[in-house]
Amino acid sequence: MTPPNRRSRRLATEADLPDFVVLPDLASRAMGSGVVAANDELFAEKENLIKPEEPTYSTYTFGHKGQVYDGWETRRRREPGFDWAIVRLGAPGVVRGIIVDTAYFKGNYPPEVSVQGAVIDGYPSAEELEDTDWFDLMPRSAVKGDDLNSFDVDCDRLVTHVRLCMHPDGGIARLRVHGEVVADPQFIGRVNVNLAALDCGAGIAGCSNMFYSSPTNLIMPGNARLMGEGWETSRRRDDGNDWVEVRLAGPGTVGVVELDTRYFLGNAPGWARVTGWSADRSQEVEILPKTRLQPDTRHRFRVDSSDEIAFARLDVYPDGGMARLRLLGELSEAGRQAIHQRWTSAGGPAR
Repeated sequence: MTPPNRRSRRLATEADLPDFVVLPDLASRAMGSGVVAANDELFAEKENLIKPEEPTYSTYTFGHKGQVYDGWETRRRREPGFDWAIVRLGAPGVVRGIIVDTAYFKGNYPPEVSVQGAVIDGYPSAEELEDTDWFDLMPRSAVKGDDLNSFDVDCDRLVTHVRLCMHPDGGIARLRVHGEVVADPQFIGRVNVNLAALDCGAGIAGCSNMFYSSPTNLIMPGNARLMGEGWETSRRRDDGNDWVEVRLAGPGTVGVVELDTRYFLGNAPGWARVTGWSADRSQEVEILPKTRLQPDTRHRFRVDSSDEIAFARLDVYPDGGMARLRLLGELSEAGRQAIHQRWTSAGGPAR
């Protein structure tokens, strides 16, 4: 998969983006994350760290505490120590890469940062997190100001919370924690499950084109609020069509297909088709035949498919954009076991 097109003054080409950016940002507000606590946020609020949109800056916008920054900024330290902020991830997962974005922080960025992870059951308060057993995801590392600082992570442990540390102080615009969702089996039933849901453990397995936005948006929780929160391809000038393939949360059968083109007015696909494959790729099943779509519409189709599938492919004709893909159905016993196995293998609490 080619990374999504990013129009950033800090990136010259798509090749500058690390490969892990195709994975979802588990720390994004769009995933349901939250900034639980920070030891200091005098100049700029900690909640800015997890905003899904790119950072912005307006010159000469001063408040009572100084220039207003779209990020998290602490006061200048006059004693030993470091500043920190704790983020509860929107979904538990295994972290594969971290981006510490210091956009517009030029004379006030931290010279070094580190990121730690933890597995915490439930929803503890900030005070209850003081005795957490943190482990290193990213050791103390140098960063540049006004830049996208990216770091690969080599750790297969489950993570529910991360702690971002600035050594010693300063400002950071955004924290991106890219990884693979590992669904908690206690929250997944057997029937009426969205098998293509990111927060159930589904993921993108392949894609023909992601010029304007990532196909991961298709399987995000909730509804898109604007066109940029869906998947959109560039315009095709040949006889082919665009497609995206989803690795389902677990093997199962599909009863309802939802294709949501909301906010896509002049660029929705004309038609779409959904097919599926068995876990070993030996059997292909047609879930929804090629069907006409309308712009800016939530389409729901009842399908009669008793074949168990583990992968699904959405073909759009010839190109365009879509807000969400949902495949509602029933997990097989093998599907439930697969979800439970991923959870325990990553070190999740006993269920």
